[in-house]
Amino acid sequence: MKPSREYYKKQKVQQRGCKALCCSCRISVSSSEEAESSSSDQFPSVSSLAHAMVQERLDQMIRERQEARHKERRKHRDSEGTKFIVMVAMEKSSYDPREDFRASMVEMILANRIEEIKDLRSLLNYYMSMNSKEYHGIILEVFYEVCSSLFSCCKCH
Repeated sequence: MKPSREYYKKQKVQQRGCKALCCSCRISVSSSEEAESSSSDQFPSVSSLAHAMVQERLDQMIRERQEARHKERRKHRDSEGTKFIVMVAMEKSSYDPREDFRASMVEMILANRIEEIKDLRSLLNYYMSMNSKEYHGIILEVFYEVCSSLFSCCKCH
């Protein structure tokens, strides 16, 4: 009985071997012709089968690694949580700018649950950029006082 064309194609794939770790060589063991072949033909089949098993394991390891990276990125992205704080500047005449700044800062910090240093720094930069230079000294003093009173309990422990 003459071997089929499909059999010759499989033999070519098996003889070529793996050129890279992620090659697309795959073996089908369902052919009855391979089972009937002589013992000398069994060695390439066994090595090809071993090759296919190693390739499958490598593919599985690569998939697992990619899934782990994807989960880690998602976890990292979810834990960071971007805060969006909407601030509206309005012109105001005041008899006591120090007290107005204090009330405004406390309200912003509590309403937006600002606790991170970078967020506090952004808030301070906002106040500095939205007010004239004549108020910068007062803003810095009040900001220090507000932060000291709101976050002083954290330093005690």
